[in-house]
Amino acid sequence: MDLRQVVSGFDPGIAAISEARASGQMGFRAAAYAVVRRIPEGQVLGYGQVAALMGAPRAARQVGYALAALPPDRADPLSADAVPWWRVIRSDGSIARQGDPARGDHQQALLEAEGVALPAGRVPMERFQWRPG
Repeated sequence: MDLRQVVSGFDPGIAAISEARASGQMGFRAAAYAVVRRIPEGQVLGYGQVAALMGAPRAARQVGYALAALPPDRADPLSADAVPWWRVIRSDGSIARQGDPARGDHQQALLEAEGVALPAGRVPMERFQWRPG
């Protein structure tokens, strides 16, 4: 049983996103953004966890690409239409810093502003990982 099956019994919103993507009613990026929007302030998910929730358990890298491709107005944390990309990190609790190193520092600052601790540069997943449902 995959994470999506477990969560779909507890979180109807996640189940709806997964079903819409599986049926072709929602594209990959839209589904990724919809799942990420459900992550509450002060909590995080790994890229692979986002992928699993949307029914694509082997697509962690594609989730990263989708978040990196956010238009500026949807990547801006102050925007009403923001997708909280900063709440998605590596499964080991670290921030992916390849590409633009300043983005990693910005992500860390945004997480810390939400109360997410990063001792030794890693989020303690057992404390801050979102568990839908």
